[in-house]
Amino acid sequence: MTAPALITAADAARLLGPAGAADALAAALRDGLDPETAPHRTALAVPGGELLLMPAATRSWAGVKIAGVAPGNAARGLPRITGSYLLLDGATLTPVALLDGAALTALRTPAVSALALRRLARPGPLRAVFFGTGPQAYGHLDAVLADRPLTALTVVGRRPEAAEELAAYARKLGVPDARAGEPGEVARADLVVCCTTAREPLFDGRLVGPGATVVAVGSHEPDARELDTGLVRRSAVYVEARSAALREAGDLLVPLAEGAIGPDHVAGTLAELVSGEAGRQEGCPQVFKSVGMAWEDLAVAVALYLATRANSET
Repeated sequence: MTAPALITAADAARLLGPAGAADALAAALRDGLDPETAPHRTALAVPGGELLLMPAATRSWAGVKIAGVAPGNAARGLPRITGSYLLLDGATLTPVALLDGAALTALRTPAVSALALRRLARPGPLRAVFFGTGPQAYGHLDAVLADRPLTALTVVGRRPEAAEELAAYARKLGVPDARAGEPGEVARADLVVCCTTAREPLFDGRLVGPGATVVAVGSHEPDARELDTGLVRRSAVYVEARSAALREAGDLLVPLAEGAIGPDHVAGTLAELVSGEAGRQEGCPQVFKSVGMAWEDLAVAVALYLATRANSET
């Protein structure tokens, strides 16, 4: 049996990129994949943090990601997210590729956000505020810039030097006004991106303007959130799948438990945005809350594998 192809982090960045990954996600949804019926994430508490098991399958492919979330790794100079992804042929269940799990996550999460932003963000160049300075913040910056320009970027981080490093990276990519700043600057933003490990709201949601779009990707735990109740209550809220959001998204579950919103508060899903059944609503902020789902890993892993195979044949 032929050994599975090994797809590295460098391969992921070189062969696909965030725009290609977003296209792969959209194609999977147009082909009829139903995120509402996707398998649940299994989480196991372990001494170093949390072990996640995320399987998914279509008619043609199957795959599983084993990911570790190790909060203590930052102090060791190691990535917080670790793991591997095994891609299998759907008919024979023969392994065809082994992917760097952290690199896959770093690619697919921004791609999910980018796909939602294609339908939710207002047209034209944007003024953005990013919360977080880790791999997801860099990935989301790349993903946003692959689709449209930013006229300004404010980076809010726990460490000022890390915020300035991301701002410097943005300037190299052509963002003219990129700098470290404060949470209150969401008041002037067209786009707010939250990719942190925060367990409590990052900013006063009353400051967010009615034309702004807010993306929150930082947690998949029902008691952790990056957005406050007031913002969620007055926003049109979109999610990857209602079933996953009402199981894992603390940004929604906390306001729901408080009685501030009802279970029908979600305005649409990613599939509905792609199909055109749902879209941007004027007069209020747009919020996209992502928890990360196994079908997304599978769709992007397949696209990476096919790109790798095509590249080897040229």
